[in-house]
Amino acid sequence: MTKAVIYSRVSSEGNRQDNERQTNELIEYANKMGYELVGIYEEKVSGYKKNEDRPIFSRMLEEIEKGTIDKVLVWELSRIGRSVIQSLQNIQLLTDKKVSIYIKNFNLETLNDDKTPNSLSMFMVQILFSVANMEAQLTKSRMVSGYRNHIKNGGKVGRKKGSIETEDETLQKHTDVVKLLKKKLSIRHISGLTNKSTNTILKVKNTAIKLQIL
Repeated sequence: MTKAVIYSRVSSEGNRQDNERQTNELIEYANKMGYELVGIYEEKVSGYKKNEDRPIFSRMLEEIEKGTIDKVLVWELSRIGRSVIQSLQNIQLLTDKKVSIYIKNFNLETLNDDKTPNSLSMFMVQILFSVANMEAQLTKSRMVSGYRNHIKNGGKVGRKKGSIETEDETLQKHTDVVKLLKKKLSIRHISGLTNKSTNTILKVKNTAIKLQIL
């Protein structure tokens, strides 16, 4: 029987509900496929951390070294590493150990049933990583350009002292943040793309959840 583990990560600013949702759906998949689920590794840490700074991920790798795990189930590609390069390195690391990674949101397996690399899946993974990286860079460039143009034309940042912003106004003011939140990016990542504070993004996220936008 295939022995599988689940690796579920949310950013350090994320919430427990996100982790539970990822984990529960992966458990359902493991049961559906008839896998023996031998471990669940849940981590709350920034995606920008190195492997050695992700204790739960490191613990999972230690178990993989023992040769008792056949498959790692993850929710999406961004769970695997802090960057395109690190993610591909981690995939290669597991491939060398004959451990397949199942990526649920794209329904991809990195290895075939005979433990050989799935060439098509690996090709798709590299394309998806490249597209995600390019999209993030373009989004950041547009945000910075728009911000500078706003200031150049006399626009002001922030709101008047003493004014009270409604929930709808908050979402309207930060539509860029809402769009990125819907793409499941971490709060820290969105902060880097938009030049907005993590407190502002967290406020927008909580407001969006309250109004059932997310």
